Amino acid sequence: MKAIIRNINYYVSSDRDLAKRLHQILGFTPCRLGLFKTAFYHKSMHNTAKRSQQNNERLEYLGDAVLSTIVAEYLFTKYPLGDEGFLTKMRSRIVKRATLNSIADKMGLDVILSEYSQGKMSKSMLGNAFEAMIGAIYLEMGYKKSKRYVINEILRKYLDIHELEATDDNYKSKLLEWGQKKGKVIEFVLINRYKLSKRDRFLIGVNIDGEQKATAEDFNKKSAEQTASMEVVQLLQIN
Repeated sequence: MKAIIRNINYYVSSDRDLAKRLHQILGFTPCRLGLFKTAFYHKSMHNTAKRSQQNNERLEYLGDAVLSTIVAEYLFTKYPLGDEGFLTKMRSRIVKRATLNSIADKMGLDVILSEYSQGKMSKSMLGNAFEAMIGAIYLEMGYKKSKRYVINEILRKYLDIHELEATDDNYKSKLLEWGQKKGKVIEFVLINRYKLSKRDRFLIGVNIDGEQKATAEDFNKKSAEQTASMEVVQLLQIN
């Protein structure tokens, strides 16, 4: 029965173009094609003609939880001697927004997302769509098959776990540690918060002893803090 539904989705469905693109990217044609279509609708993408279309926030919420659980179990098995701190740090590096944006880009999700973005696509939307897609995969396959698929077809294909293990790119923590050692007061200041494409955008400044050293903006406040911290770390050549 599932094979018949997949064939219908691939050959005669009104969304067959989406089904074919998903097959190229994922290696399979979904039965529940509507879920995967919803995964690529961000709330900021709706125009008057598409306001009835459900956005991907609920799927993103589900995918975030499923992905975090799969990654936690994967790391627990891969690193039998890893302590809680190491496993937590590794999981954070995998599920953070920059990593998910990169994986989504490598998979080619931007090709699908661009069709629904109406020219307003941002990098963070890639990560959001990726998590929503994981939620759709979970509802399509169930947990056991989803876990196997995510590990074998996504994590092992698009993520260099050993490179990630050796990377320390938490620039905010690095900057704060440097400030503590040097007796410097590090402050992260919200300079501005405004709406762009119906979404909150944050302009963050990094001050050292009251002097602004760098600014950055993003749709995610933590991402803006990381970007601004990276600029300061590079500016001051902090190792």
